[in-house]
Amino acid sequence: MNEHIFIIDDDIHIGNMLEEALTREGYRASRAYSGTEALMLAGSIKPDLVLLDLMLPGLSGEELLPKLKNIPVIVVSAKIDVDNKVELLLSGAADYITKPFNIKELMARIKVQLRNRKNVTEQEKLVWGELNLDINTHNVTVAGVDTKLTRTEFAILKLLMQNPEQVITKSAMLERISCDTPDCTETSLKQHISNLRKKLRSVNEKEYIEAVWGIGFKMA
Repeated sequence: MNEHIFIIDDDIHIGNMLEEALTREGYRASRAYSGTEALMLAGSIKPDLVLLDLMLPGLSGEELLPKLKNIPVIVVSAKIDVDNKVELLLSGAADYITKPFNIKELMARIKVQLRNRKNVTEQEKLVWGELNLDINTHNVTVAGVDTKLTRTEFAILKLLMQNPEQVITKSAMLERISCDTPDCTETSLKQHISNLRKKLRSVNEKEYIEAVWGIGFKMA
């Protein structure tokens, strides 16, 4: 376990206690003592989870929260107002624990959030044999070789890999990739699929997509 936890709290004693407990559990810990400092550091240290106090000098926790994108944030605050909790959760906080808190409970909540994050990350990477697709970066590799796809080819491959045992009809494919590629038409779909199959096949001569005659396409 080497997940990186970012502690944003201006209370030195609480920060020390958190850092010691996290280190004991096998986590790496970084610290920031103001919202402004935290914002400057967050991009470079790329934490796996943030413990965020609300009453911070500089940017407040409430102001900082929306700027911490794609990172689970557990708010750790003395504020106990229910409306405040609801607002923070709706603004993107993953969880909320009130000071004073039980350290074992906080550690359990951290583990839950990190497990959820790992599950989401795994879902964002699709694998079919030697074929790998990363939904976030749009990287596709065949047997370790980077393969450049057009936006439409990527959308088609993503759909097929997300439903590897299912035959996708042409009409269903057009409908389900329309948000990613609104310019794809029934006429052009066949050519896009042909180009995609050719690119995937060119690396190791393997067929990754098969046509099911009269119905549609599926992963081979």
